[in-house]
Amino acid sequence: MPARLRIVAPDADWMAEFRSGRIRLDGDAGAFEIAAREPGRFLVNGPDGEFIVSAVASGDHVWATCDGHVLEIKVQPASARALPRGGDHEVLGPPMPATVVRVLVRPGDAVAAGDVLIALEAMKMELPIRAPRDGIIAAVHCREGELVQPGLTLVEIQ
Repeated sequence: MPARLRIVAPDADWMAEFRSGRIRLDGDAGAFEIAAREPGRFLVNGPDGEFIVSAVASGDHVWATCDGHVLEIKVQPASARALPRGGDHEVLGPPMPATVVRVLVRPGDAVAAGDVLIALEAMKMELPIRAPRDGIIAAVHCREGELVQPGLTLVEIQ
């Protein structure tokens, strides 16, 4: 089974799938296939054709260059992306590493205490994430097929 990772940026949301030395990125801008050519150099096939990207990492930063353009990426662990609890919001996360198998709500949906919001799978068992109280779904931060870790916010309830 391929490994999956969600990549979130202020203006983009990607699902990355890692399989036999290749990475496939699916997002709003289309699908991209990435293959390593040599250390620090990658062949990228995307909607606009094929191109070479060079990249270097240092600490929690990655710098990538392509056709004279430089992109700086700050890498954060999943726990750093978790939103704080407080105010009239409540955030729900996974109790253990798991795969999202069903997302049953969308932002704006009204939910009652006990409603199943997200279905996870871990160790061949299904784990429902239930609403702890009545409320409105403020945000959903996961997609089906995504591998999630404790500390990551899956759903926000108002």
